[in-house]
Parts: sequence; C-alpha cells; structure tokens
Amino acid sequence: MREITKLQSAVDKAYQNFRHDNGGANADYIPFLAQIDSQLCALSIVTVQGDVITAGDAQYRFALESISKVCTLALALEDYDANTIQEKIGATPTGLPFNSVMALELHGEKPLSPLVNAGAMSAASIIKAQSIEERWQRILAIQQKLGSKDIYLSDELNQSEQTTNFHNRGIAWLLYSAGYLYCDTMEACDVYTRQCSTLVTTVELATMGATIASGGKNPITQEQVLKPDNCTRILAEMTMEGMYDSSGDWAYTVGLPSKSGVGGGILTIIPGVMAIAAFSPPLDTVGNSVRGQKMITSVAKELDYNLYKCI
Repeated sequence: MREITKLQSAVDKAYQNFRHDNGGANADYIPFLAQIDSQLCALSIVTVQGDVITAGDAQYRFALESISKVCTLALALEDYDANTIQEKIGATPTGLPFNSVMALELHGEKPLSPLVNAGAMSAASIIKAQSIEERWQRILAIQQKLGSKDIYLSDELNQSEQTTNFHNRGIAWLLYSAGYLYCDTMEACDVYTRQCSTLVTTVELATMGATIASGGKNPITQEQVLKPDNCTRILAEMTMEGMYDSSGDWAYTVGLPSKSGVGGGILTIIPGVMAIAAFSPPLDTVGNSVRGQKMITSVAKELDYNLYKCI
C-alpha cells in the first residue's frame, strides 16, 4: 500500500504541476485532431501487478495514432521472428522525420524502422492474413489484447485520416516498388490508417505498456499476449525511434523506452516494473505532447527510474 501511495503522489504532483502548461499546438493536418479540446490532460500508471493509478482525464478516449505502431510490430514479431522483421523492415533509426520520403531514398527504399510511417506500413503489410478485413481485425485484436477489449475504431477519425493521407499513399508506392511491401499497396495504407484511428484511454495505454513490461503478460486479464523475447525487441525499437526526432534527447535525459503519437499520447515503459501513459493534445515541433513529456519526466525522476542509471 505504501508503494501505491508513493506512485499516486508522483502522478498527482506531475499532473498538478503541468496540466495548465500552455506550450505547443494540436496537430492540424488531421481535421479530427485539430478540433480536440487542448485543455484535456491525463496521466496513468499500470504496474506489472495490475495496480492502476490515475490523475486528470484518464477515462477520456483519444487517438492512438503512431503508438499503434508498437502493437503492430508486436504482432509482426509474433507472426515471424526478430531476424525476419529486422531483415524485411529494419531496426535502425532513420535520423529523419517520421514521415520522411528522403529517409527511404537514402537507404535503397528500405524503411529501416517499424516505428516510422514507412516501416509501420511495411509491418502492417507483413501480418499474416488472407484479406484486408482479416489483416485489420488481427491488428485491432492485438491492440485489445494488449490494452482492453473496449478499444475500438473511430469511424469519424478514420474518415478524417483516410481522406488526407496522400503523403502516406506515396510512401506506400515507394515501398512497393522496392519490394518492402508484402500485400496490396493501398490495402497496406488503408489498414495502417485504421490502426492509427482507434481510441484509447490512458489506463488502456498504460496497460499496453505494462503488458510489455511484464514480458508479454497482461496484468489485468492475466493473458500471455506476447513472447517475452519479443518484448525485448519492442523496447529496443521504442528507445531508438519512439519519440520521433527527439528520441536521442529523450534517452539522454529520461532514459526510458517510450512511444508518442500525434493524438497527444505518450507511452513510457519501465521493464519489469510498470508503464506510464500521458495524454494532452498540444504537441511540440516534432510531434510529441508538451505536457505529456513534462509529466512523464517528472514521474520518472520522482520515482528514480532510468535504464541507464549505474548506481
């Protein structure tokens, strides 16, 4: 009980200190995201024992967006193996923005990382399926198994994204031309767009992270969702590319595997211990939630967690 009190205190402190921070702006290139209330703010922890700690708008459902790439990577690893995914998609930071075409051009059209848009579409395309609907349902199912059965596709958000995803369509055709797309081109782009259009709460997002933190066992449902070895690979990818262009700075200052999304969510994992999930829509210039970064940094420092700490 003392440990839970300590966690709640750290969450409450971070939420109260940064909930009114006015930096950043909502993503405006997806109409659905532009209209979200910028004052929304939430912070949650789920431990590997299944303890749940929250503050703020923790039951508000927001767009999973790029954090969905973690889930699809997890499913791809389950369908194949780490070496196959490394060979067919990659496991190296691009050093360029998450939607960069130049990154493809510089590396023979290989996407390099499943946590950038190109690699995420490649990952969606490699999922074992006989049809577009089977591919989509398998990806939705892994999100639900990792987080909660209540995670669902927002038709409004999906429509907003499907009608504005022209840049991703271009990336998909480049992948196809180079042999790094493993199903129909527009099927891959369509399913990728759907996986980004699901809605989650910070509790569900933290549960996803806690499942990975515990070696693939969902601490709420007790289902063994992933092989432990695959969780190791996921954490490495999150460290290298999870925070867009500021992934290196995040590792340097916070030292914990994380993944952000332009919907305002951030997922941070402390292996073997817990996950922290933050949500607030205003983003910095590279696409990370301004309040989310500050709240998670505060909690990590308050609880003295950093993977690179030696003593």
